[in-house]
Amino acid sequence: MMKLTSIVFLLFFTIVLTGCGSPIEENMSRHVEDLTAVNQDGNSVHLPEDIKGNYWIIDFVFTSCTTVCPPMTGNLSRLQSRLDKENLDTKIMSISVDPETDQPEVLKKFAKKYQADFSRWSFLTGYPFKQVKELSIKSFQSPVTQLEDSDQVAHGTSFFLVTPEGKVIKRYKGTKAKEINQIVKDLKKLE
Repeated sequence: MMKLTSIVFLLFFTIVLTGCGSPIEENMSRHVEDLTAVNQDGNSVHLPEDIKGNYWIIDFVFTSCTTVCPPMTGNLSRLQSRLDKENLDTKIMSISVDPETDQPEVLKKFAKKYQADFSRWSFLTGYPFKQVKELSIKSFQSPVTQLEDSDQVAHGTSFFLVTPEGKVIKRYKGTKAKEINQIVKDLKKLE
């Protein structure tokens, strides 16, 4: 009888643990580190505190980028439209890797080219380059490097899904438009 009770308990425990898993396939497990910044309107933003309470898609870009940033930002613009259509309350954040150049007014002008809805999509700057470089590595496992003799910055091309608790749980390919479908699918499972 004792053996049967142990087996039943073990089965129950296994079922409970299986039910506690994430409804999406996660490929990261990091926490967003502290960052004090300003957004495109010059308002203070404090990470991770100010992102808590919503799901977020976060990426790293800069306004004078001549390679990957335009398609990535275009994909986020498409994502913004899909989030509206699907009635998902997910927020978007683009963090500048060139904070010296990307002052709030520069970010705002850049964002308007992509029809950014600032109630949903924020663009951050106002911190030293070294700090954003550390944030990108520690929180997102995404290296950032200032290229020598150039105004360009090498950075990752991923979009990151962050939970309402400030945990980074999934990475997507930001240059691939088809990833928008997967992001929306995942968000529907989570919300």
